[in-house]
Amino acid sequence: MGEEILINFTPMETRVALIENGMPQEVYVERVNRRGIVGNIYQGKVVRVLPGMQAAFVDIGLERAAFIHVEEVLPPGATHEDKSNASIAQVLREGQSLLVQVTKDPIGTKGARLTTHLSLPSRYLVCMPGTHHIGISQRIEDSAERERLRALMQQIIEAGNGDMPEMGYILRTVTEGASENELQSDIQFLHRLWRSIQKKISNASAPSMIYEDLPLHMRALRDMAHGGLERIRIDSRETFVKAEEFANALVPEITEVLEYYPGERPIFDLFNVEEEIQKALGRKIDLKSGGYLIFDQTEAMTTVDVNTGAFVGHRNLEETIFKTNLEAATAIGRQLRLRNLGGIIIIDFIDMEDEDHQRQVLRTLERMLEKDHAKCKVTGVSELGLVEMTRKRTRESLEQVLCDVCNECQGRGSIKTPETVCYEIFREILRQHRAYDTETYLVLAAQNVVDYLLDDASSHVAELESFIGKTIRFQAEPLYSIESFDVVLR
Repeated sequence: MGEEILINFTPMETRVALIENGMPQEVYVERVNRRGIVGNIYQGKVVRVLPGMQAAFVDIGLERAAFIHVEEVLPPGATHEDKSNASIAQVLREGQSLLVQVTKDPIGTKGARLTTHLSLPSRYLVCMPGTHHIGISQRIEDSAERERLRALMQQIIEAGNGDMPEMGYILRTVTEGASENELQSDIQFLHRLWRSIQKKISNASAPSMIYEDLPLHMRALRDMAHGGLERIRIDSRETFVKAEEFANALVPEITEVLEYYPGERPIFDLFNVEEEIQKALGRKIDLKSGGYLIFDQTEAMTTVDVNTGAFVGHRNLEETIFKTNLEAATAIGRQLRLRNLGGIIIIDFIDMEDEDHQRQVLRTLERMLEKDHAKCKVTGVSELGLVEMTRKRTRESLEQVLCDVCNECQGRGSIKTPETVCYEIFREILRQHRAYDTETYLVLAAQNVVDYLLDDASSHVAELESFIGKTIRFQAEPLYSIESFDVVLR
């Protein structure tokens, strides 16, 4: 089986799944009230310059001010020396208007990340206004094809006789094999888009949005679709019609694989996408061999722990560990894409003595990441036996989109036991006994804490009443979390 894209559309939410060999590899979710802003262009206003951080905060009209580093303000051709000597206070001042583009969505407590180096993507190209650079995706490995594409771009630019806007271009991976007419059409589209943006800039006040990137289902057609796809199924007739119009104008080679899906069975039940989403929201992923993975996502980094679990192997311990790590490397590569995990990722494979086994496991992981749309860098095995890697993070992870911080544990992943809360209550009663004079104490707490106080800790309660010479009463409050309680003087 090849690749397939499923698009599930409702007025409130759009979901896109990329299927490879019958297995979901990537899932994207966009909700109307929480649309991503990566790629959007804003006329912003500098609200605070931070010389100590070589950065500034910029108001682009969002709840939190966005963040821009000095390197993203300097001209694209700035040398390493220029960047080292630059001062944010020399290039930006508070109150200044600044044309910026979002490179990272707001994630957690962090505001959006910005750049002044604008880029506009189309099917084959990414144009960069104000530069002259022509770059080619590193994933196009054929040197002859790279030279052909570079010569073709130079030819098109020179044929423009200076009438074309000053722009640099990056040729995307799907450009491989593209014709002159296809590149010419893309360039004309980007020039029209840039001229319309320039008109809006001339009349814009800060803060305001100048350009909004395409919605998710259109971005999927632009960025994920290619001629080798078997099918693109869309379960909304209206969205399918719009997708056809978009494809005819920008991606004509995929029009034949576009398909309206009217089936009674929900489209995300195909290939068990719903089930895979639920698994991707959990910490534990079981491996077929009996081993398992544990994913822990924090604000600083994501850690992945590999365990043999119930897998005992058939030969020896080293062979068991090697087979588990190989299977884990394949599963991790897929889960990173499915969960859309980014930033620093630390993988704790089971320790291997054989260096050849280490190389094979590492190569398996790298091979799994080759198809990843996000840029990945694997640094190898550290002295502690950990694999360190990074994956470019531009949007929130699947968990951050679909889940919220637990009210019980506030994101810690654990809560206090009833016994721990019980002893906290005893200490609070003793504190109040020393500070105030009262006849009775009323303790308000969660039901399971009250049950523990009246059952397992009843003897301790009696001892405390005897010690302070006061009566202690208990009342269960259904709206209290296990860690919440109040001691009321009566």
